[in-house]
Amino acid sequence: MLEEVERWLSRRSWSVADRPPHQVLAAKQRTGQTISVVLPALNEEETVGDIVTVIRHDLVEQIPLVDEIVVVDSGSTDRTSEVAARAGARVVHRDEILPRIPAVPGKGEVLWRSLLVTGGDIVCFVDADLREFSSDFVLGIVGPLLTDPGVDLVKAMYDRPLAGSAGQGGRVTELMARPLLNMHWPQLAGFVQPLGGEYAARRSLLEQLPFPVGYGVELGMLVDALHLVGLDALAQVDVGVRKHRHQDGQALGRMAAAIYRTAQLRLARGHLVRPALTQFERGEDGFEPRTYSVDTEERPPMVEVAEYAERKVA
Repeated sequence: MLEEVERWLSRRSWSVADRPPHQVLAAKQRTGQTISVVLPALNEEETVGDIVTVIRHDLVEQIPLVDEIVVVDSGSTDRTSEVAARAGARVVHRDEILPRIPAVPGKGEVLWRSLLVTGGDIVCFVDADLREFSSDFVLGIVGPLLTDPGVDLVKAMYDRPLAGSAGQGGRVTELMARPLLNMHWPQLAGFVQPLGGEYAARRSLLEQLPFPVGYGVELGMLVDALHLVGLDALAQVDVGVRKHRHQDGQALGRMAAAIYRTAQLRLARGHLVRPALTQFERGEDGFEPRTYSVDTEERPPMVEVAEYAERKVA
């Protein structure tokens, strides 16, 4: 590990207990910064309501820390929108945001569009499939942004048990993302959960970043933020344990391919073939190939979008 990263770990890695709620709230009142919490959701009716309820109770009603909770529905076919709205979130459908640009499937697409329908100076992203959710996930990652003006982006770190097994979750992190970061961006080797979906950042940073439309968004954001603001502006906070729905092996393979492509684009911008990933499933006549395109599209920095610029002027 680089000496720079060792120093960073001692300076920019904290626990949620390091900043108690009263201290974080006092910093918010002193600085006047506003906070938006965004939940990207696709068929998460079983969990999204509980997450919104906890955030509203703990961080809106008990202490006035969060200014808005927005669930961006990316095409759910279940009751995700209804459940989220009933719990107290403002629900916006992905396709209603910036309709002149047709939406494509993908988590990064939803996060990018969320900047147009939120107003917080700090934007906090939380995955909508978390179980046994604690508001410490939000409190922990917004705390450094409110109390330290030198911090621009904060990732949550946590234990990630694998449901029904003694093993560890985060398989794509360990098999794909961590090796890529250590080999090509060793300054980012200190992040415990580089692909985690819980992180907060200043809007002034997010609006300058391109957003990979798919699963590569977290890796792409870390790499681009490193180049834009430097390692010392990045941080991580231990928030405990993260429990969520786990993907099957083939879904993880597609996720890994998208992450690798995101890294590849940042290593060598150029005229590259559009990649695909072929996987195999056993059918009636033996193993059958299934080929999937790998997410390659990226959305431009939001400051380059006319509608966003007009909104800021207004």
